[in-house]
Amino acid sequence: MSISKIKNAAKSLKTFQGIHFEQCLDHGETAELMNKWLLEVSWEVANKVGGIYTVIRSKVPITKKEYGNNYICLGPYNDSFVKTEVEISESKNEAIRETVNDMRRYGVHVVTGNWLIEGFPEVVLFDIGSAAHRLDGWKGDFFEYAHIGIPYHDRESNDALIFGFCVFWFIGTFIEQLKRTKKCYVIAHFHEWLAGIGLVMTRLRNYDCGLIFTTHATLLGRYLCAGATDFYNHLSYFDLDKEAGDRQIYHRYCIERAAASCAHVFTTVSKITGIESEFLLNKKPDILTPNGLNVQTFAALHEFQNLHAQNKEKLNAFVRGHFYGHYDFDLDKTLYFFIAGRYEFSNKGADMFIESLARLNHMLKSCGSDVTVVAFMIFPTSTNNFNIESLRGQSVAKMLRDTVQNIQSDIGKRLYEICLK
Repeated sequence: MSISKIKNAAKSLKTFQGIHFEQCLDHGETAELMNKWLLEVSWEVANKVGGIYTVIRSKVPITKKEYGNNYICLGPYNDSFVKTEVEISESKNEAIRETVNDMRRYGVHVVTGNWLIEGFPEVVLFDIGSAAHRLDGWKGDFFEYAHIGIPYHDRESNDALIFGFCVFWFIGTFIEQLKRTKKCYVIAHFHEWLAGIGLVMTRLRNYDCGLIFTTHATLLGRYLCAGATDFYNHLSYFDLDKEAGDRQIYHRYCIERAAASCAHVFTTVSKITGIESEFLLNKKPDILTPNGLNVQTFAALHEFQNLHAQNKEKLNAFVRGHFYGHYDFDLDKTLYFFIAGRYEFSNKGADMFIESLARLNHMLKSCGSDVTVVAFMIFPTSTNNFNIESLRGQSVAKMLRDTVQNIQSDIGKRLYEICLK
């Protein structure tokens, strides 16, 4: 029997010749057949702000295989990113189209399409500005249900509230549309406190939806670490309400804590973050979901070795130019170290990295080592201009390399002619 015939017969037959029909389908087809949906909700869907953007991008291909077309990413509409990352189109799914059209009828600008990454997932993006006129009313509703007030001056929290209520609106209407045809199973996975309001409202209004909340790092923990506190040794001693209030983030802290409490499943991305959540959010994670890298494998070892050699030579060329005038070390005995992340000196470990380099430098000098360490610190931030001295060094190194190669070529030709004679 063909896959299409099995799908048609599946509504009335639970098994076929003693074999569950789901075994004849891949995971994506099974999810579509059973009307199982996964909604991924994050401020960083098609909107690069921090590391969660990369986390979601890397998990999309596998998740898309599991859920097929029943996997949707929900995020805010950011015009600059949408132009380059999203192929805008109307959804092929009737329930999504009807839900989006319902929100549009009330003046909310909603964009649908496909995210131009591996897996090509469907995205629903909400224009925060188009719903800004509802801010005061939604603040009142949020205080009525969750008893959390949001200050007028906190623009980021205001945006998070508008986004949260748009997601909450979408989920409620979407579930209604799905239930018109047959029973449905909807799971919504929310990332970080910026998406937490949608989760809290969905739970408090008792929508028929499984809720997952993942914190990648607690909000209060970030602020405490940035304040040069002895964080991990004092986790159990912090007066949480006072610490959050002193830093004027009490409402944000309450949103995150409410989201962790309201979720059916609460997860963190590491054991240490789980311990942090247990003390700062009073919620022990149900499961750890470590972030992973989808590393591309090479067909043969020599491909990887060749690529490594090419990239190493690019680094060597950069270092020769950057240290022009001070280049007195052996690149064959040079180690390259890297650190990269958001531009936060303490939270992203730049302070620890520099301290470690200082200790390593002292050790290498003490033992008379001929090894040189070149460290790259990559933190995106605003810049005023290029480093002129560095550019001049790169230019001189390139001209010198080109000149030497030309001389080498000329001498090679002459040697060839002389040897022939």
